[in-house]
Amino acid sequence: MTDAEIIREAAARLTDWYRRNRRDLPWRCAPTPYHVWISEIMLQQTRIEAVLGYYARFLEALPELSDLAAVEEDRLLKLWEGLGYYSRARNLKKAAGQVMERYGGVLPRSAAELKTLPGIGDYTAGAIASIAYGEPEPAVDGNVLRVVMRLLACPDDVLLPATRRRVTELLRAAYPRGEEAALLTEGIMELGETLCAPNAEARCDLCPLSGLCRACRNGSAREYPVRSPAKERRRETRTVLLLRCGEAFAIRRRPETGLLAGLWEYPNFEGDLGPDELSERLGVPLRCTPCGNAKHVFTHVEWQMHGYLADCETRPVGFDWHTAREIEESFPIPTAFRQYRKIMLKQA
Repeated sequence: MTDAEIIREAAARLTDWYRRNRRDLPWRCAPTPYHVWISEIMLQQTRIEAVLGYYARFLEALPELSDLAAVEEDRLLKLWEGLGYYSRARNLKKAAGQVMERYGGVLPRSAAELKTLPGIGDYTAGAIASIAYGEPEPAVDGNVLRVVMRLLACPDDVLLPATRRRVTELLRAAYPRGEEAALLTEGIMELGETLCAPNAEARCDLCPLSGLCRACRNGSAREYPVRSPAKERRRETRTVLLLRCGEAFAIRRRPETGLLAGLWEYPNFEGDLGPDELSERLGVPLRCTPCGNAKHVFTHVEWQMHGYLADCETRPVGFDWHTAREIEESFPIPTAFRQYRKIMLKQA
């Protein structure tokens, strides 16, 4: 069979398999364009189990697209707190505003129009168009690439744009319309998240595509997909302060561009600084008690953090001061500082 023939037959098998085996997930109960959009943005680089609670809370607070367009940014980021990649939330709000202005509050149905909105690329546009509107448009992410590359035993590097384009075109040529389009998009994602999952042994014995799959027949599923080596992350050492004056703790907003742009953080400095250096930096005497080390991995950088609980009698300038409860209720603090946030709450 040719690649195109295999893809066409796989599409038919996947829609039938998905009807009988799909998991019960909240965004599948009411796949409106708004619900599909929110779920797909949340699921980018985030496990399904981690998203479930966020999805429910987000829609409870912002049930309609118009609510998202009107929400204050700090409240939006507080709802997003812990999911990471906060630019996703900001782009949701920007896009919602544009949908209100240009489309009367209804997400457009074509992938081409959807891709004109902030934060919506090829994958998300394909997911909304096919799942919510039944358009014959594939949504190609890492799961889909893995399934297709194993199915075809294709050695092409999945990190190359040309590979993604080829897979997209192969799928588009086989895509149905209407409900079948939604079933195919969800089905290939489901297969890639369960039986043909990353970092796990492929469950070829349960896979509906095993009779078609070249990698399964060759016993070579582990060899696919092929990826070029990742670049090594840069490591940074940082000193984090839970800076306290009375009952208030210091926080500050990060710059509007760059890593964790516009979020709130505890005072922190590059390097492994001691109490005397910290007192000199802030211009006030500090009583410092070590409060543990932490590590956080971003896409291209890794933070190695050393923390202090630091008390002062005079508030240094350049910070906002709030009680632990106020910070917890109103200010979005990045997941990178999770360990120090817990320590702050214990001090309240």
